[in-house]
Amino acid sequence: MKIAAKRTAVVAGAIAGIALLTYLAWPRHHFDMVATLAAFVANEGPWDSEWDKPQEKIQSVLALIKAERDPRKRIELKRELAQRYVFANATEAAISTLEELQKELGTTVPSAYAEVLKADMAFAYFRMGETQNCTWNHNSDACLFPIQGEGIHKQQLGATEAARIYTELLSDPNTNPENALAYRWLLNISHMTLGQYPDKVPKAWLIPPETFKSDYDIGQFRDVAVTRGVNDFGAAGGVVMEDFDNDGHLDLMISHMGIGDQLEYFHNNGNGTFTRMTERAGLKGIVGGLNIVQADYDNDGCIDVLVLRGAWLHDKGKWPPSLLRNNCNGTFTDVTAKAGLLYYYPTHTAAWADFNNDGLLDLFVGHEIDRAHVEWPATTKNFELYLNNGNGTFREVGVQSSMRLEGFVKGAVVADYDNDGRQDLYVTKMGGGNHLFRNTGNDASGIPQFVEVTKDAGVSAPNRSFTAWFFDYNNDGWPDIFVSGYSAVMPDIVREHLGQKEQTKGERARLYRNNKDGTFTDVSREVGLDKQLLTMGANFGDLDNDGWLDFYLGTGDPRLTSLVPNRMFRNAEGKYFQDVSTAGGFGHLQKGHGVAFGDIDNTGDQDIFEVMGGVYPNDKFWSVLYKNPGHGNHSLKLRLIGVKANRFAVGARIRVDVTEDGQRRQIYRDVTSGGSFGASSLRPHIGIGKATAIDELEIRWPGTGLVQRFKGPIDADRIYEITEGKPELKAIASAKTVAARSN
Repeated sequence: MKIAAKRTAVVAGAIAGIALLTYLAWPRHHFDMVATLAAFVANEGPWDSEWDKPQEKIQSVLALIKAERDPRKRIELKRELAQRYVFANATEAAISTLEELQKELGTTVPSAYAEVLKADMAFAYFRMGETQNCTWNHNSDACLFPIQGEGIHKQQLGATEAARIYTELLSDPNTNPENALAYRWLLNISHMTLGQYPDKVPKAWLIPPETFKSDYDIGQFRDVAVTRGVNDFGAAGGVVMEDFDNDGHLDLMISHMGIGDQLEYFHNNGNGTFTRMTERAGLKGIVGGLNIVQADYDNDGCIDVLVLRGAWLHDKGKWPPSLLRNNCNGTFTDVTAKAGLLYYYPTHTAAWADFNNDGLLDLFVGHEIDRAHVEWPATTKNFELYLNNGNGTFREVGVQSSMRLEGFVKGAVVADYDNDGRQDLYVTKMGGGNHLFRNTGNDASGIPQFVEVTKDAGVSAPNRSFTAWFFDYNNDGWPDIFVSGYSAVMPDIVREHLGQKEQTKGERARLYRNNKDGTFTDVSREVGLDKQLLTMGANFGDLDNDGWLDFYLGTGDPRLTSLVPNRMFRNAEGKYFQDVSTAGGFGHLQKGHGVAFGDIDNTGDQDIFEVMGGVYPNDKFWSVLYKNPGHGNHSLKLRLIGVKANRFAVGARIRVDVTEDGQRRQIYRDVTSGGSFGASSLRPHIGIGKATAIDELEIRWPGTGLVQRFKGPIDADRIYEITEGKPELKAIASAKTVAARSN
């Protein structure tokens, strides 16, 4: 945009400088995170962030229009004004502005620009319909693709006008063919929202219903967020689903990306309903954070949380993180400065792991340092590796670890991929390929050493990546890697839906199967995952407790026109993946971000929580909680207590042997929060299919490598507590509570 050239970094730079000087001048125990964040909020300039302060941006554009004398520049500014109105959720003003602009230009406008203005008008009406019906008259069917039932719009002006204008655009022979694919997509959705799909869609532009049919009927997962008390509304953000108060029930902590967006804490009431307890938890004023990740960093038995800030904003996102120590009494305290984790870089990803095998969780943090976009100082760090000192503080040892990393880091995940007892690291980037770092052990000073093995392992692609994770998708005891591309555009996504995959150009997802020799094989095509998925948030779990890990992808990008269904894939016995997005009711059209799997009501089945919403004010949305309908299979849950290992046994390898239909099988799990954007509980939930008992349970503890085996039969559908080194397998509760079964 031309306006972008008028922006200045002075205000943001000054604020970051003042905050840093304040930190250096004060003793660490005097650092006030709430006051620091409040200063950032108060001093944020209109153009420091593309997405914040919409009204100020509108006033800025109006002032530029008033001062501009060049007719052509005035036209561009008026179109910019209309777009800003849409971003600000003022669609009526946008439509009025576009009507005035079309009238002013008359019939002299070139056909290409006439198409642009008409497309702007169509989408303004489209967003009007979405806002009036999907956002403000929200229900469990709203915006679920393909739209039907209660999702059909009650106020139909927006969708009616959008359908009319998109039909005109598609009928015009001068319309750009690439743009026409996006118009076709939005035309079909418009008719869905009117209850007219497929019958009223012109045959030439109909996308057939069978295009969206699922590969398998997983059963309907209903969105119960409102009735369960998790009615959270906001922009893109992260989630941690965890039992923060150790009462046996999974709670929720939710963040949103805006520097003034309050972190929210929802306490599980014990029956699958939640109460918002943000203030009572001492979190008032802890704001911002596109992603949050959890760990018990001080081994006190209570889960702590790290809030990551400044993502996507380059040098305008020099905001500090927050390490929130769980006080084990229902409250949290910000200890970032005291712990030695205070930095001022834009950050979206971090990973907790015991990299040096001393029983303490260390921390890798990846920064979004794009030197082609911003002239960062030479000393700017693309990543930091913090070793846990064991006294509540950390020391940074990135350079000493032999790890070298440049670029815009978007994801970081950890696993012992080569089964040598040391935690390795996979890092994704927005351009330049990804990195696999093998942990080779500690040097003489106890600092873990890493060697890059990406090329030999064959796991660099996609070039532009985002979400990733390690998981053992085929249950062979060796962690595999999933990584999703992030460069697809709407025309290519539509082509894929139309079966024209070979004509698309965007980055495809990769599933790398572990070859057990330090290398991986790309099996994306053979398992049905070589798709343009445009993934932001994601995580994995077991939808039907069959012992095979499935996964959910929150999709989209900042553009309002990027309306692509969120996708759920079911693992078919490690052989291939089935798209169950529409059958399960997962195909939400709104932007999907942090995802977590967990049994929120103790029915024995994993439910799915997802933070919804884009980056613009008009793209905020309600988070969803998909209730698992149950599938008749069995499971077990574990509470692992590390003694020499870290308290929650993060990085432990679990093997479960069961007999199902007369056949012996093994199920493998690692203790992890899952994907790189969204965090499931560190308390393992393991589906075992039709087996009613476990033949043998094995735990390989991280750090020491101690292996403990428990012979069966071990009853299924129970929660077991295991303390490292103790022979007792303690059954502490049924995995299915009486209250839950009645829900």
